[in-house]
Amino acid sequence: MDHSEFSFNDACDNLSELLANGNLSFGHGAPDADSEAFWILSHCVHIAPIDALDRLDEPYPSLAYDRAKVIAQERLTSRKPLAYLLGEAWLMGYDFICDERSIVPRSFIAELISDEALEPWLPPGGRALDLCTGNGSLAILLAIACPDMLVSATDISSDALELAALNIEKYQLEESIELFCGDLFDGLPPLSDHDRYDIILCNPPYVNSSSMEQLPEEYLQEPSLALAGGADGMVIIRSIIDQAKDYLNDSGALVLEIGNEYEHFIKAFPELNVNWLSVSSGSAQVLLILHKDLP
Repeated sequence: MDHSEFSFNDACDNLSELLANGNLSFGHGAPDADSEAFWILSHCVHIAPIDALDRLDEPYPSLAYDRAKVIAQERLTSRKPLAYLLGEAWLMGYDFICDERSIVPRSFIAELISDEALEPWLPPGGRALDLCTGNGSLAILLAIACPDMLVSATDISSDALELAALNIEKYQLEESIELFCGDLFDGLPPLSDHDRYDIILCNPPYVNSSSMEQLPEEYLQEPSLALAGGADGMVIIRSIIDQAKDYLNDSGALVLEIGNEYEHFIKAFPELNVNWLSVSSGSAQVLLILHKDLP
């Protein structure tokens, strides 16, 4: 079949086979070769991947397919995360400007925001803090879901915050989200009792040293500052847990993502009362700690 006669589905099958045979590592917004192929093809015809689902049987434009093959080949050659090649990342149906200034957004906390699982800690007129905000995706999703809340977002990387500012401008949320540069809480202005947060969200650097040495090439092209969590992955997390209580109101909560570091977390905090939250990856990657249970 000449590729000018391809349907969207045909094009996806062909591109997926090319990617699947390329010794790639997935997980930066797309879990497998099929998903990356679909993403590339959607991008090349300027539609959201979710909208492309309704066009699978429609003819796929020849020029767009040629462009898609070029992108797929660049993915194979460079081993860059696809989000960096396309300049975009999708999270919960929203697209974010994405480049090497921050890691590709993929936090499971986004699911909890979308599913309204955090609603008890998102009161009208409340305040939220997104630590280690990266390109700002969690702060933006929260501001969209809770337009009457004020969201603060911090990161140690000024480069990441430049990217976050672009995404905040894209969604016209300048009045809802304030950005601060600093190491965790250090970038925040002094808070009074009335300014404390109802919820703190954080997807921190948590990859342990041994795992960092074994990361696939795609992950090594992300800022290591946003990934490396020290020998046991808990260096940044310890600091967050030690300080969080001072920044939460009495009914507030800390929500942390810890990736695959469950065993290290349990060893580091054996007596901490933790609520494990269920997300698509299971119930051992995201946790919630109430103000009263923080040290």
